[in-house]
Amino acid sequence: MSDVPLADRDLDSLVDEWLDWSQAAAVLGVTPGKVRTMIKEHELAAAVPAAGGGPKVPALLIQDGMVVKGIPGLLTVLHDRHFDDRECIAWLFSDDDLPGRPIDALRENRGSEVKRRAQVLGY
Repeated sequence: MSDVPLADRDLDSLVDEWLDWSQAAAVLGVTPGKVRTMIKEHELAAAVPAAGGGPKVPALLIQDGMVVKGIPGLLTVLHDRHFDDRECIAWLFSDDDLPGRPIDALRENRGSEVKRRAQVLGY
């Protein structure tokens, strides 16, 4: 497990590809306003990956024109554990607790273990 707190991790080094809200909207087939709503309602997560930039969505949260199955529920669990979006993204893209990153497991439809691990965070 990394000694660096999730909130302090370098997201730009963890996430290979970012989408601004307009790009995310185009991939999802919705408006940028809908992307903003999806972020607010924890259906998607966004963060500022590098100082001086704007908020962006990790591209791997979207697959085949849709939000990856399990992301909204997982984000709700993490937010219930008082994670902010930056910490959620850091957890999803880190290889601390699972063999592999949680985002990869979700994209491969192996979300049960990811959700179980998220539910016990902080205990």
